[in-house]
Amino acid sequence: MRMIDTFLKPMHPEGWKFVPVFAAVTLVLFWIWDPLGWLGLGLTVWCYYFFRDPRRAVPENAGLLVSPADGVVSLIERAVPPAELGMGPEALVRVSVFMSVFNCHVNRAPIAGTVTAVAYRPGKFFNASLDKASEENERNALAIEMADGRKIAVVQIAGLVARRIMCWKQPGERVRTGERFGLIRFGSRLDVYLPEGVQPQVALGQTMIAGETVIALIGQDAPARVARVE
Repeated sequence: MRMIDTFLKPMHPEGWKFVPVFAAVTLVLFWIWDPLGWLGLGLTVWCYYFFRDPRRAVPENAGLLVSPADGVVSLIERAVPPAELGMGPEALVRVSVFMSVFNCHVNRAPIAGTVTAVAYRPGKFFNASLDKASEENERNALAIEMADGRKIAVVQIAGLVARRIMCWKQPGERVRTGERFGLIRFGSRLDVYLPEGVQPQVALGQTMIAGETVIALIGQDAPARVARVE
């Protein structure tokens, strides 16, 4: 690991639609007035970091369900998965990860399996940290069937300033744990619905790293995590 690697991260191709525009506007702002140019430079750097796509050390142990997003655990509660996925009317434990505009927004598969459903639904653009965002905001939901036949749901939810949800997977495709499957612009949230009987191994307010932080242990009898803030 080189020191420069801690600052310079690979950028997702989607970023090339925006970073050059920010840079061009910055040059114009410098021509108009230097202070505006420095402001534009700061926004250009932010845009580059928004679309960063760093490599992750994905755990390969069987039964580990990892976070699909960078961010903070904002909700842990029981809720019914989106009806469009056809996973039934029973409430499951839902773990919500809120992504601010400063988080990496590339989304990763929580666990290996087969995508059995992908369902997009238009909606509103409430702050993604609010509970009602799961029901009322624009969203894209995926159902992933694991090797043992059980399913988990992962839902991309647009936020207050997010205006586009991208998903690169289709029903019938296989995904690996930690594999990139989508991206949301520019601030949003992901919900993960755990199989019945599986307890979360994360706590409210915990910082999450997509593809690395373990949310739950599938097939292992583990109690829900209890944590304290220091």
